Amino acid sequence: MKVVKFGGSSLATGKSVNQAINIILADPSRQVMVVSAPGKRKKSDTKVTDLLIKYAKKVLNHEDLKQIVDEIFSRYQEIGKYFQVEDKELEQLRNALLSLPTQIYPTDGYLIAAFKAHGERLNARLITMILNKKGLKAKFLDPFDVGLTVTGEPNDAIVSPETYINLDKIELSSGEYIVFPGFFGMTPSGHIATFSRGGSDITGAILARGLRADLYENFTDVNGIFAANPSIIEHPDSIKQMTYREMRELSYAGFSVFHDEALIPAIEGKIPINVKNTNDPKNAGTLIVPNQKFKPTNPVTGVASQKHFSALYLHKYLLNKEAGFTLRILQILYKHNIPYEHMPSGIDDITIIFNRQFLNDQLIDLICNEIQSLINPDQLEWIDDYAIIMVVGEGMKYQESISAQILSALNEQNISPQMINQGASQISIMIGTKKEEADQVVKTIYKQFF
Repeated sequence: MKVVKFGGSSLATGKSVNQAINIILADPSRQVMVVSAPGKRKKSDTKVTDLLIKYAKKVLNHEDLKQIVDEIFSRYQEIGKYFQVEDKELEQLRNALLSLPTQIYPTDGYLIAAFKAHGERLNARLITMILNKKGLKAKFLDPFDVGLTVTGEPNDAIVSPETYINLDKIELSSGEYIVFPGFFGMTPSGHIATFSRGGSDITGAILARGLRADLYENFTDVNGIFAANPSIIEHPDSIKQMTYREMRELSYAGFSVFHDEALIPAIEGKIPINVKNTNDPKNAGTLIVPNQKFKPTNPVTGVASQKHFSALYLHKYLLNKEAGFTLRILQILYKHNIPYEHMPSGIDDITIIFNRQFLNDQLIDLICNEIQSLINPDQLEWIDDYAIIMVVGEGMKYQESISAQILSALNEQNISPQMINQGASQISIMIGTKKEEADQVVKTIYKQFF
């Protein structure tokens, strides 16, 4: 049995939904379909999820709601009409939209989560109607039906272990299809909470693990995963096969085709993942597997970059002799609920790298002042101009001097990295550079190994 997830771009129009249905029907083992909210029909379009966020904000600001409800409903109506679904059948979707502001939510965060989740929820209901109209035995299920429970923040939820006990009770009949909305789960108190943006990938992985699927197919709008960002490298190589570890590293550093958190349930269930193109379903795509069963021919699988980082550099003589030095810094960060990404260090130096989205100017000043007061470093410098490049490949552990090759290639381009760090796994090398140099670093490394 296969669990199949379709992204928003694959379900944006009636035509694309029909293509997704044809993919399901082409393989009898594709019994579970996880759906995203309708995405963009063209570049200038707005995703339904973004329209729902706008709807939620209008409710919070006590603004008129008719126009936004009509705009959201029209997206589902347009898809329904493609399949001759009657307006009276679609009315249940409009009623669900209209009822959202009348519900009781513990906080504004839960309200926004509930509104966002309905992009997927309504689409799953609509696609179930379409399948039934085609004479297929299709059933709509959602987290409330199957016990997909979550904890954590209302808009950044984490699946609960009991979910897998609940999912194990589901029985699939031959010839039966389940249509399931991605992106959200049910809290212990019965409220909706969403995973982080793009979290329908996570739902698909959870179901694949819970239902003991043989394969999790993730359909999107590209032919699998490329070795580098196509906006930086023209026509980069397509990755045929990679490991969970490689995907985790590359997803973290900017490979947005597949959500990095979605790998966790797949890893735990040892479920292979196949990332494929809805518009070219016969293309093999990229297979993500637990372990590489052969020695890779190329030491590097992919190169990725992200530019949303900042860093705090500290210098203090005899830092390595001072017990509890990093603990005191971490306590300051913990007090202000600030996560850090990396902390490379030397005997007298330490650099703390942050994801800039968790910070603002006020927090930066606050933590710098507190660290200066408590630690009294000889030098403290905030670096806003910071990018991280990840060079990833299972083959790196079989070949010596990869770091030397990278540094030599960068030296030829007169690029001097601010930081270079290789993990103990030996499958990734992290390079810190200035933001303006990041694309050139990716190009240089790609050229070196591809």
